[in-house]
Amino acid sequence: MRLGVFLPNWIGDVVMATPALRALRELAGAGSMVGIMRPYVAEVLAGADWFDEEILYVKGGSLRASQAQSFDLPSLNWPRVLQRLRANKFDRVVLLTNSLRTAWMAFRSGAPERVGMVGNLRRPLLTTHVYAPRQNGKRMTLPTISSYLHLAQAAGAAPQAPTLQLATTAEDERAANAVWRRLALPTDGSVAVLNTGGAYGAAKDWPSQNFAQLALQLAEERRLHVLFNCGPAERGAVRDIVERLDHPRIKSLADEPALPIGLTKAVIRRAAALVTTDSGPRFFGVAFGVPTVTLFGPTSVTLTQTGAPHEVCVSLGLDCQPCMSRTCPLVHHRCMRGLSVEQVLAAVDLAVAGRGVDAPLSAA
Repeated sequence: MRLGVFLPNWIGDVVMATPALRALRELAGAGSMVGIMRPYVAEVLAGADWFDEEILYVKGGSLRASQAQSFDLPSLNWPRVLQRLRANKFDRVVLLTNSLRTAWMAFRSGAPERVGMVGNLRRPLLTTHVYAPRQNGKRMTLPTISSYLHLAQAAGAAPQAPTLQLATTAEDERAANAVWRRLALPTDGSVAVLNTGGAYGAAKDWPSQNFAQLALQLAEERRLHVLFNCGPAERGAVRDIVERLDHPRIKSLADEPALPIGLTKAVIRRAAALVTTDSGPRFFGVAFGVPTVTLFGPTSVTLTQTGAPHEVCVSLGLDCQPCMSRTCPLVHHRCMRGLSVEQVLAAVDLAVAGRGVDAPLSAA
C-alpha cells in the first residue's frame, strides 16, 4: 500500500497524532507512508521513522523567516506539491486535518481512497466519511488523541495505545549540549525546565512573577537548576525574569542565537521536570516521559488529556472554564492569575512521583 497522511498544523496536535501515526505505519507495512505537512511540523517529527518520504508545503507561499534559507521555496508551493502528490500514486490518503484546503489537496492528489472527518464542506471530497461515535444518540466530542486514533482505525489500522512518542536528532542533541556548556548546567539530570509562553494567546499566560517565584523555590527548596525555555516572542520577558532573580542556578535560552524546535525538544527531553502552559512544549515533555505540570486556563483539560502518569494538569475549575478564548472575555483572567505557586509546586512533586493520573484536575 502507498499511504499518504496529512498532518495537523498545531505543534501540540502533531504530537497528539503520534499514536495514530504509529497505527498507520503498521497499516502501511512493507509499503510506503508519505507525510504531507508544513515545514515546522517536519521539525517536530524529526528523528522518528514514521515516513518514507515527506512532502512539505506552505499556505499561500508563506514561510517563517528563520526557515526561508533552509528550503527551495518553489518546491513548497502548490504546483510542485501537486506534482509530488500525483507522482506518489497513493492508494489511500488519511487526513488528520479538518480543513477544506487539505481535503481539496487530497482530492487533487488522485488517490482513489480519501479518509477524513466530515465537516467544513469536505464531504464531497472524501470517499470514507468519518464521524465521531455516538453516545445516547448524540455525537461525542472525542479527546484529540482519541479522535486521531478513531480516524486511523477508520482507515483500516488496528487499535493502538494512546502513548505519545517523539525523537530527537543528533543535531538537536549537539545544540542542547552546547547550551549546557554555555550555561554551565549540570549533566546529572537536575535541571527543571519552565515554559512560560504559547502561540495561542495571552489568556494562557501565568503571571511572570509567579514563574519567577516558582523558579526560586525550585532552586532553593528542591535544589534544582532551572532553565527557562522560550520562543523568539518570549525572549525579552524571560530575560527580564532571570535578570531580576540574579540566581546562579536559574538560566534561560533567551540569549541563544537560534531557537529551533529541535533544540526545544532536546532541552525538554533531558529535564528533571517541566512546568508549562498548555502549549506545544507540554506535549514534548509528555512524549519524552518527563514529569510534566501543565497549567490550564482558557483551554480544556478533557479535550487534550494524555492519560500519562507523569503529567499533572492543574486547573482552578472555575465556572467560566474553559472559554477557549485568546484573551479573557471577563477581563479578570482569574483562571490563570488564581493559580498559586504553592499549588504548582505541589503538582511538580506529584508529577515526579508519577501520580498524574490519580491527581485531581482541579487545584481550587
